[in-house]
Amino acid sequence: MAAMEKGSSRKKLAGGFLALAFGSIVLTPNGYVRTAGAADVASAVSASSAVADESIRPFQIHVPQSELDDLRRRIAETRWPDKETVNDSSQGIQLAQVRDLVRYWGSDYDWRKAEAQLNALPEFVTTIDGVDIQFIHVRSRHPNALPVILTHGWPGSTFEFIKAIGPLTDPTAFGGRPEDAFDVIIPSIPGYGFSGKPTDLGWGPDRTARAWDTLMKRLGYDHYVSQGGDHGSVISDALARQAPKGLLAIHLNMPATIPGNLTKAINSGDPAPSDLTAPEREAFQSLSTFFGRNAAYGAMMVTRPQTIGYSLADSPVGLAAWMYEKFAQWSDSDGVPERVLSRDEMLNDITLYWLTNTGASSSRFYWENNNNNFSAEAQKTKDIRIPVGITVFPKEIYQAPESWSRQAYPSLAYYHKVDKGGHFAAWEQPQIFAEELRAAFKSVR
Repeated sequence: MAAMEKGSSRKKLAGGFLALAFGSIVLTPNGYVRTAGAADVASAVSASSAVADESIRPFQIHVPQSELDDLRRRIAETRWPDKETVNDSSQGIQLAQVRDLVRYWGSDYDWRKAEAQLNALPEFVTTIDGVDIQFIHVRSRHPNALPVILTHGWPGSTFEFIKAIGPLTDPTAFGGRPEDAFDVIIPSIPGYGFSGKPTDLGWGPDRTARAWDTLMKRLGYDHYVSQGGDHGSVISDALARQAPKGLLAIHLNMPATIPGNLTKAINSGDPAPSDLTAPEREAFQSLSTFFGRNAAYGAMMVTRPQTIGYSLADSPVGLAAWMYEKFAQWSDSDGVPERVLSRDEMLNDITLYWLTNTGASSSRFYWENNNNNFSAEAQKTKDIRIPVGITVFPKEIYQAPESWSRQAYPSLAYYHKVDKGGHFAAWEQPQIFAEELRAAFKSVR
């Protein structure tokens, strides 16, 4: 990586802050007060942002108790399917696992703790391209901290990055140096969490990437870096292709490295070519298994997000099973995600999707993207000219070989394999995640 000018300018936030009490009461700029359910969060904030224009407004969450009571009632009235007829997860997430999780969800889980955790952070909302973008923004106490925008994926959310905020913003408390510090910005993708739900077409990776650059400029940063896995990697790739002024580098933990000549064979389940190296063959087999046996969820959301949306909006257990299966498959846990994520952590994420009623709107991002997120050719990675960093976690959907990575990303400046962690890298291993970002972005500070 080429050395870059140190530090970042800190312009004052444009416009005055508008107080926004969020949840059962919404105070608009005009002084009107009205009630709002948690499922109406996006429209409630939109009512105020139409007047607020480009301002950055404080944001707080308070879900009405009636919404939480309704959730518990629905859980108690679950109609369960019969048990799977196999002794493994080959037919899907097993009944006993889901029952255990849901039993806890309906009796002991406390959303108010999650709400308090979020509200203890600096939360904001701003309107970009007609959609409200809700985000967390934590500034480091160390001077010249490097701004980084962290982007989640599905079935994740801003909750994925909460445990990494400390190691990133306050490195001296977590084995780092003051010069390792980051300012951290964590937005919710449109259609996810407390961000607005797009009502027009086109909110795919490219448009979201442009919104992220607008957000960073609006926050007063004249240069920054971007990090992502899952959808976040696709959005970071798009941002890097666009190369807006001030974007110094990107880091990915789910890169798009499949060579063009192998995409068809992987998708078709063909045997691996004989000339592949051992790491390449392992990646080929992992991807072939993924597309052949484990990608049905994605095919549904890519082609019929509205159809699956009815189930995700109406059945909390249907939503929980849909998401929990991926925690089990994609985490470094041998199929028992509780080994790396607590039940509360997973239920915070699942409950967020439920209370915001974003099962359908989050699925539409797949429909808008409609692309092979692992294909270097589909993601046009060779168009990226800024420095790229890649960290390979052992239980990611596939382990990107260094050979493929260098071929896919001509400007690859950092590549490293770590020994713990899966698809939800920052959530599962926040310390390792933070150390990887420090190393990957060291030379662009």
